[in-house]
Amino acid sequence: MNIKLYNTLAGKKQNFIPINSNRVTMYICGPTVYSYPHIGNARGPVIFDILAGLLKREHKLIYVRNITDLDDKIYDAAKSEQSDVSAITERYTNIYHQDISALGVKDPDIEPKATDHIKEMIEMIEDLLAKGHAYESEGHILFSVESYSGYGSLSNRQHEDQIAGSRVAIAAYKKNPRDFVLWKPSPPDLPGWESPWGVGRPGWHLECSTMAKKYLGETLDIHGGGSDLIFPHHENECAQSICSHKGKPFANFWVHHGMIDFNDTKMSKSEGNLLLIRDLLEEIPGEVVRMALISTHYRKPINWSNDLVKDSKKKLDRLYGAIRKVDIFQDTEPANEVLSALADDLNTPKALSALFNIVKLINNSEDPMERDKYASILIASASLLGLMALSADEWFKTTPNEALTREEIEHLITQRERARKSKNFSESDRIRNNLLQKGVVIEDGPDGTEWRYQD
Repeated sequence: MNIKLYNTLAGKKQNFIPINSNRVTMYICGPTVYSYPHIGNARGPVIFDILAGLLKREHKLIYVRNITDLDDKIYDAAKSEQSDVSAITERYTNIYHQDISALGVKDPDIEPKATDHIKEMIEMIEDLLAKGHAYESEGHILFSVESYSGYGSLSNRQHEDQIAGSRVAIAAYKKNPRDFVLWKPSPPDLPGWESPWGVGRPGWHLECSTMAKKYLGETLDIHGGGSDLIFPHHENECAQSICSHKGKPFANFWVHHGMIDFNDTKMSKSEGNLLLIRDLLEEIPGEVVRMALISTHYRKPINWSNDLVKDSKKKLDRLYGAIRKVDIFQDTEPANEVLSALADDLNTPKALSALFNIVKLINNSEDPMERDKYASILIASASLLGLMALSADEWFKTTPNEALTREEIEHLITQRERARKSKNFSESDRIRNNLLQKGVVIEDGPDGTEWRYQD
């Protein structure tokens, strides 16, 4: 299977060729655990969960997704909640795991915590200092951007844009406004670690570089994250890693997903419109959230809305409705159309379209064995997207149709049968049309009346 991925570094889709055909490495930036995760935090785990599953069909994959458990935001949260820092990070790590697990996201192979890798971070800083890529100033260790001519190649930013996009105030201790912190001193009221430069803590960008190197080596096959991380986070990771690794590439493929907006407005704390995963899960199943996240191509932004949620629920009703009358499922391979769509830069909308083509084959078939075959292919194909893990009965029992419950549908069909037997055809037609308006198609056959959700 030839997999193509859009490589941010190259600015185009490229054939994915691993460094080692027997071992593919993928590192994804994980959460900073200081608060409840919002829907924007869910898109990456879902997308890279699908990519991991696709890669595992062909290769042995080592998938690393880190936990950032040292950060000023965490320390602020601990002060605000009057709690211990470790209690904050443990609590929100567990909540993150619970929330994304409800979306069908599987665990990575390795999930390192930043606080367990201070030694490796200090070693990388010492290496950068020795090679002339870093300097000490007022208790801080900073990376010297001018020492690396390739700075800006990932984000494709010019000098002025790099300063404007850094989102960090220009400090007096910097030789160059673009220089970024590798190590900074910690006051007595904040966590700190002993180092050759005094008690302090590492800069954010350094964490991922050291954890990626420890578990996956100096050059990764794939590094991923949200498009908001391209600059400065991933650009800075590139700079310090390449300079530490004697010019070796940090990652051959950079895969970035788009952001999520809420009613055409960027989701952010400042806007006061963060939509928490936990709150969503109180109203809708995790599988509906997952469907909503993959209905748009991963590189495009998503405008989160009630209409998107309703449409995602309806799509799942159609998928599960197609297997409602199928009793036997066989182990089979996914449809080639679904595999091909995912292999083409994770084209999930195209893959979903292929699933609904299979649904039509099931619904149009009058041969029970043929329906069983198509239903088995549908389930195998949907599993590539992390969908259809339930039986049809389980789905409709726990997630009734918004307009009509399963019991209401069957009750109306019974009423229609009574109207037909009494030759009240106007009432019979009224019930049929009422069901159709609510997305339910009924089909009369020799074995009685069957119903399904409208294609």
